[in-house]
Amino acid sequence: MLEGKVAIVTGAGRGIGEGIARLLASRGARVVVNDVGAALDGTGDDAGPAARAVEAIRAAGGEAVANTDSVAERASAARIVEQALDSFGQLDVVVNNAGILRDRIFHRMEAPDWESVIGVHLMGSFYMSSAAAGHFRKRESGCFVHFTSTSGLVGNFGQANYAAAKMGIVGLSKAIALDMARFNVRSNCIAPFAWSRMIGSIPTDTPEQQARVEKLKRMTPEKIAPLVAALASDAAAHVSGQIFAVRANEIMLMSQPRPVRSVHRGGDGWTPEAVVEHALPALAASFYPLDVSADVFTWDPI
Repeated sequence: MLEGKVAIVTGAGRGIGEGIARLLASRGARVVVNDVGAALDGTGDDAGPAARAVEAIRAAGGEAVANTDSVAERASAARIVEQALDSFGQLDVVVNNAGILRDRIFHRMEAPDWESVIGVHLMGSFYMSSAAAGHFRKRESGCFVHFTSTSGLVGNFGQANYAAAKMGIVGLSKAIALDMARFNVRSNCIAPFAWSRMIGSIPTDTPEQQARVEKLKRMTPEKIAPLVAALASDAAAHVSGQIFAVRANEIMLMSQPRPVRSVHRGGDGWTPEAVVEHALPALAASFYPLDVSADVFTWDPI
C-alpha cells in the first residue's frame, strides 16, 4: 500500500508514534523514526527509544533510520527532513505526532509551561511542515498527518496550553490543505484516543477512576496507525482538510465550526442593550455547554 514512499514520523520512539512507524514500514514505506527521547514534560533526552523502534522495524524486514533532533526548533526540524532526503532520496509523508504535557490549572500555569507545550506541538508541527513543503511543492505530491486532541476540540481541565496548541494545529492543517491543494499536497488531522504515557498519569484513587483507566487501557496505541497509513496512501488522494478521531475500533469524522443560528436587527442595527435583550436569548438554545471530552464520549470503547 505504501511501497516506494518515504515517511517521517515524529515522536516515534514509543506509544502512538512507534505504532505508526512500524505499520507504515510493514506496508512498504521507508521511515525516519524521530524521537528526542525526552521525559513526558519535555525535559532530558535519550537516543534509546528511536534506536529501539528502528531495530524493531528492521527485524521485521522494514527500512528505517533513527533521528533524535527536536521538532521545536526550525533548524533541527529542517535536519529531520534533510535526513529523509539523504537517506532515502525523497519524502512523501510527514506525521506530526511529537508532543509533551505540562498540565496546570489555568490560574497556576506559568509562561514556561505554556511556551514549552506550544513549542513542541504547534511550532513543531509548523517547522516540520514548513521544512517539507518546498520539497512537496516541487514533486507536486505530499501528505501531512497532524495530531490534534479532543482536549482542544471539546475541552478538558488543566490543559490550556495543550488545548490551544492542538486547536492551532487544526487551523494549520486546514490552511496547508487550502494553500497546497494545487500542488496535490494533502493535510489532515487525527485526534487519538489511546493508552500511552501521555495519559498514563490519570489518577486511580477511587473505584470509578480505576474503572475508567481499565477502559482506556483497551485503546492501544496501535489502533491509531491504520488510519494514518490509509491517509498516507494514494488511495486517499481525495481526502484533505478533514479532522478525524480514532477510539479503539471506531473512526469518527469530527465537525468543523459553521454557523448554527443567527439573528438580525433592522434599522440602525444592534445596541448593547438589544444584544442582551434579544440576541443572546434568541441564540441561547444553541449555546454549547462547558463539556469535557468524557461528557461527549460517554460510551465504552468499541
